[in-house]
Amino acid sequence: MKDVLKKLENDEHYYGKFGKQYLSNSDISTLLTNPLALGQPSKQIPAFLVGGYFHTAILEPEKLKKFKIIEASTRNTKAYKEISGGELCLLQSEVDKIELMTEKMLANDMCRDLIRGINVEYERPGIAELEGEMWKGKADIVNHDEKLIIDLKTTADLNKFKWSASKYNYDSQAYIYSKLFGYEFVFIAIDKNTHQIGIFDCSPQFYERGADKVARAAEQYRLFFKSEDFDPQQFFINQTL
Repeated sequence: MKDVLKKLENDEHYYGKFGKQYLSNSDISTLLTNPLALGQPSKQIPAFLVGGYFHTAILEPEKLKKFKIIEASTRNTKAYKEISGGELCLLQSEVDKIELMTEKMLANDMCRDLIRGINVEYERPGIAELEGEMWKGKADIVNHDEKLIIDLKTTADLNKFKWSASKYNYDSQAYIYSKLFGYEFVFIAIDKNTHQIGIFDCSPQFYERGADKVARAAEQYRLFFKSEDFDPQQFFINQTL
């Protein structure tokens, strides 16, 4: 177990071939909507890149140099296209905004205490068997003093975070990680426009909705990838409206 977790600390292994032997929360949406697309690379979009830079700025600032940053007004400019070489890169204006968000979050006493506590771990991997399948996860922050798993989020509208939590499967993330690490789950979100901060804990009902998604995803996984006689062309959803 220790050797596996040590290997999963490395992002190349976590997201690469070794890590793909485990299911993860990022697979939930695919398994529930289009199981045959499981394992296919997802398209990189600017929002993911911005979120990644924000996480790195707070948790692993020494790794910021891995991001390619271009001084351009938009990604449609000639300068951006020439420098990027077709790769999705951050704009300097985006980086400036992220750095301001980072400052705002760490200037908040509650956030700083949760993130920069004495007995904390960053980017900690975990694995566990759930619903008969092996799952992995990598926690942004494990705060052992507060016995909390803390996940950092950026959002376009903090007032809609509860809606986003259902749409983007934050409920299943909270459930999976609570099982992986044995602590309660808390989201710290910051509005990309207003820089307002929200700290969201999870209700029993939230965990239950997550558990239901995990159970249904595991069922789909077994049906599509472990049932020898299953013909995906014959699969259909039957519901009453």
